[in-house]
Amino acid sequence: MQRRKFLTTLGAGAAGVVAAPFVSTAKAQETITWNMVTSWPKNFPALGTGANEFAKRVETLSGGRMRIRVHGAGELVPALEVFDAVAAGTAEMGHSAAYYWRGKVAASQFFTAVPFGMTTQETNAWLYYGGGQELWDEIYAKHNLKPFPVGNTTTQPGGWFKKEINSLEDLQGLKLRLPGLAGEAMNRIGVTTVTMPGSEIFTSMQTGVLDAADWVSPYNDLAFGLHQVADYYYTSAWNEPSAILEGTVNLDAWNALPDDLKAVVTEAARASNLAMISEFTFRNAQAMDTLVNEHGVKLRIFPEDVMKALYEASQEVIAEQVESDPDSKKVHDSYVAFQKLVRASNDAGEFAYLKAREAVQP
Repeated sequence: MQRRKFLTTLGAGAAGVVAAPFVSTAKAQETITWNMVTSWPKNFPALGTGANEFAKRVETLSGGRMRIRVHGAGELVPALEVFDAVAAGTAEMGHSAAYYWRGKVAASQFFTAVPFGMTTQETNAWLYYGGGQELWDEIYAKHNLKPFPVGNTTTQPGGWFKKEINSLEDLQGLKLRLPGLAGEAMNRIGVTTVTMPGSEIFTSMQTGVLDAADWVSPYNDLAFGLHQVADYYYTSAWNEPSAILEGTVNLDAWNALPDDLKAVVTEAARASNLAMISEFTFRNAQAMDTLVNEHGVKLRIFPEDVMKALYEASQEVIAEQVESDPDSKKVHDSYVAFQKLVRASNDAGEFAYLKAREAVQP
């Protein structure tokens, strides 16, 4: 009887433990809420929605301990003031493109796109395994920022032109929206380039403020209706063979995070990078078909003399920047060394395969 009484008591106690209210450690902790400012219209396809999806991943992976409120361009700060806003702590995080900040950080341009540079796959390899991320961290830390790749628009076409370009002479005096190192190269060959938010491109083309414009790629260009204001779409992807979208985090906010939430943000950024690359690969294929077969867009490639001039101008621009800015030299040296390393392998691998496929497949 005494033994049975003990077991009954033990069973009641165990049942009591199981029935006791369970309090989640995550829920017991205070939720961290960040604001993210972006350079894109709210919910804009791939760019804006990519920022939204990154925020969702952070919330899911953190079990609700961390939330990010995403703001479109102009809601909290103008599109091209994301860098300053995050550095100052006006918002904890931003989503934009690094080459917009070339006037503040010359080396930032290498972390968006390099004319005649690496492909998306090669760029990711450099960032994740070739020392690119470490250089990016070092340079941005001077501005109280922690950067991440949070998406990539993949290979971008050369842009929309109202008239056909048959020679280098046809480019003289044109007004073109094209940022970064590529924009500077275009300036060298007689084109006047400007940097403006994507939301202003359509009206600027329509009213004659611009004669031509680079935006992103078929998917986003179709969404902006650029085929309505220009007939010729140049697919010569010299300017942005890969285009990183950066996530920037205020360094004070970053350092205040516990290590597990730092890991959440880091892995959410990696996942978002891959997801956007995959989405653009799919959506661009659909959009290009629509542009050509439904809207009659005329695809063109730049003539040989234009491409040669652009290559030479690009090398001049990059060389001058490297000579004048130690950070740019450090990043450029790393970038070029990695491109040289990876090119031999890719030429013998993926590029060789694509040429073989083109030769035999209808």
